[in-house]
Order: sequence, then structure tokens, then C-alpha cells
Amino acid sequence: MQTTNQTPDVFVKWKTVLPALVCGLSLTACNRQVQAPPPPAPEVATVTVARQQVLLTTELPGRTSPYLIAEIRPQVNGLIQKRLFTEGADVKAGQELYQIDPAPFQAALDNAKAALGRSEANVPAIQLRSDRYKEALADKAVSKQDFDDADAALKQAQADVQYYKAMVETARINLNYTHIVSPISGRIGTSTVTDGAIVTAYQPTALATIQQLDPIYVDVPESTTELLRLQRRLEDGRINNDGTNANQVQLILGDDTKYPLDGTLQFRDVSVDPTTASVILRMVFPNPNGVLLPGMFVRAVVKEGVNAQAILIPQQAVSRDPKGNPMALIVNASGKVEQRMLNLDRAVRDQWLVSTGLVPGERIIVEGMQKVRPGAEVKAVPFDEGGKQGTKPVNTAPAASTSN
Repeated sequence: MQTTNQTPDVFVKWKTVLPALVCGLSLTACNRQVQAPPPPAPEVATVTVARQQVLLTTELPGRTSPYLIAEIRPQVNGLIQKRLFTEGADVKAGQELYQIDPAPFQAALDNAKAALGRSEANVPAIQLRSDRYKEALADKAVSKQDFDDADAALKQAQADVQYYKAMVETARINLNYTHIVSPISGRIGTSTVTDGAIVTAYQPTALATIQQLDPIYVDVPESTTELLRLQRRLEDGRINNDGTNANQVQLILGDDTKYPLDGTLQFRDVSVDPTTASVILRMVFPNPNGVLLPGMFVRAVVKEGVNAQAILIPQQAVSRDPKGNPMALIVNASGKVEQRMLNLDRAVRDQWLVSTGLVPGERIIVEGMQKVRPGAEVKAVPFDEGGKQGTKPVNTAPAASTSN
């Protein structure tokens, strides 16, 4: 009977203790949750915006062309007796290239000389006759008509002398034309004729072509749009071209190597090509080793001017919104993130040239953008291009709460 009476008392005790125990455990858990420290602010690498002087350049594609070019054509008809050069060799101005058979031209010269001598031999006798008729006319021993005939014969004889002198000179020139010489110094190409070929004066097909390659031209098209933008920047004072060597140009070859010698911007064409809406920039480059050949594809780096108040930021600091507009994140004075919309001018190596959107002194986030959003508090450390920020590397892995 005693055992039966003790059982209800035990149940009553557990009913009293159990709620208190559960409440105690709950209070302990709540106290622990309240006392847990907040997570640390994410760390980002920043660059302080500053103005600097930047030389602005434009890279334009173009092709090389000879400084001088001469197409060799015969000036008289004849037979090629001998070719006097090696194809592909360098030739000098005045060097003989072809020999045309001179025999018929020598004969023509001799014939003209003989005719000149005959006409010159007639002049003294006619001169004496004219003088005698002139004296006799004073004494009225001859008629005026006889004197006029004698005087006309003298003038005709003198004119014949001048005519045959010209014939002699023409024959001498044609004889000299049998020696085809180079008008310029340069490199000669292949010959279109061989010994024994018949050629005609000023024929449409050139016998050979000579090109002067040192120096050499580089012709580069520039769009009128870029030309107008450059003029607008100069007028607005955003850039100036008062720097030294403003006309100095660098060249990049087809294999992306830099040509060791700088060139000079010679002129900008005044006519616009209607098919491409561009103007031609002509540059001159020294080519002592013959590296540049006519028709090569190259890229010219043209100096536009100097921007003395340029703002440059790393390209990795710029992102795009859904519409493609450039934007960046900065850390304000309170240590919070702000979003800025930017206007970009161009890429300068691995940086962007910013037109508007940033002011000097602001800190722009370069690394760690994936784990922050506008309004969030962050810890900013200096950005090191070597990949370290301060003494601790920045974790650039995207977090689960990252939003664009």
C-alpha cells in the first residue's frame, strides 16, 4: 500500500522539475546567441584615385609602301642586247640596266651630222652673195628683187643649219637612250625581258621595277570620327600637343614585335575616302636593314597629345550593368561601399582612362567586389599589383550573398 501511494508523488516532482529544466536550457541558448560576436567586415583592396599626366596614343593598322618607285621602260625601239643587272639586287642611280642595239641610232646620228655639215658649208657662199647684192643695191646695180632673193636664200640656209643641229641632238639623245639606266637608287625586281627581246618606246609593260626602301613609307587610314574627336579634345583643352617629339611614331610588326626605329608623321591627307570615310596618315621610317618590305601589314602607334589631368584606374575595377554601362565601387569616408557610374574615354594599356564619375582622393575597389554590395561596411587595404593587399591576401571567391 505504501508503494502504491509513492508513485503519484514521483510524477508530481518530475512535472515540476522538467519545465524548469527546459526553460533553463532555452535561456542558456538564448544568452549564447545574443553574446555571439558579429562577423568581421569583408576586406577589399582599393586604389586611391589621383590625377596624372598621360601621353595619349592611338594604334592604327596600315601598310608599308616604297619611298620611291620607278618602272623601267625603253624610250626607243630596238633589240635588247644584254641585261646588265642581277634581279633582286640593289642598284644605284645612273647604273646601266639594259643595252639596246645602238647601231641604227649611231647611223642616224652620223647621217644628221653629215646633213648639218652640208648645210653649214652652203652658208658662207650664200652670205657673200647676199653681201654683194646689198652693196650693188646701193649703187642700183641690181634690182631690189634680186637682193630680196639673195637675202631669203641666206636666211633659209641659216635655218637649215639650225634644223640639222636639232636633228643631230635628237639622234644623239636616241643613241643615249640605248643605254637604259636606273633613275633612282633602290632594289630592283624581276626582269620581264631577256637578251634578244624586241622592245618598243614607252611600252605599257615595264622592263623592271625599282623601289627605294630606305627610308620607307607607312600609310595608315584614320577614320574621320576619330579625327573629329581628337580635334574636339584639343579645342576643349583636355589634351595638348605641345610636347616634344609630337610627330614621332612607333611601329609594331605583324608578329607583335616592336620595330626598333621610330618614324616621323609626315602629313595627314586633306581628302576623305568616300568608301571608308577615312583619311590617310603618311609616316616615314628608316629601314637600313631592309626589315620593312613594301605591302607589309603593320600597326602604327601615333601620338595624339598629353592629358595633364588624366584619371587612370585598373581595368579590373570596372564592371558593367545589365545595359552595358560601366560602373565601379568605391569606399567612402565612412567605410561603406558606394556605386559610381563612369564615362570611359579609352583603354591605356591595362587601365581605363576615366572621363567623368570619379574625383581625386576617392578609394576605388579593385579586388573583393564579388563579396560586397552598395551600403555594406568593408575593411579597405591598399591594392598591390603583385597580388597582395597589405599583409593578407584578399579572398576574391564569390560569396553566397553576392548580388550584382
